[in-house]
Amino acid sequence: MAITIELPNVRRLAFGVVLGQAAVTLAAALVIGVLDGTHAALSALLGGGVSTAGSLAMALFGFRSRANASAVQIVASLFLGEAAKLAVVVVLFALVLTLIKISGAAMLVTYAATFAVYWIVLASWLPVFGRNRAQARRAA
Repeated sequence: MAITIELPNVRRLAFGVVLGQAAVTLAAALVIGVLDGTHAALSALLGGGVSTAGSLAMALFGFRSRANASAVQIVASLFLGEAAKLAVVVVLFALVLTLIKISGAAMLVTYAATFAVYWIVLASWLPVFGRNRAQARRAA
């Protein structure tokens, strides 16, 4: 059994990850700010912001192919998206770590927390958990 996701839905999924990461970043910064002050909250915003910016680069570059693009064009876009994401994350972390005195724990915890968004969004598209549940039942 194979479940496919149409290209416009994949774009929506990618931008959903970006929005989810932004929401997690803001929530984490709020909680960390209450627990540890404004300096830690800023660090949390920067850590989550780095991850969110990287995911945005992936969404913009990796999923820009037309619906009728060839497999080679789609794969090339995905590679470009991953390269853009890596470049954005490396450059932003380098800037943050060299220019701003941050709370490392708050920054890294929030950066790591944004990765949970991937798993939650992707799980919502799996047949047993989310949108494709009816399709999985029909195929069984």
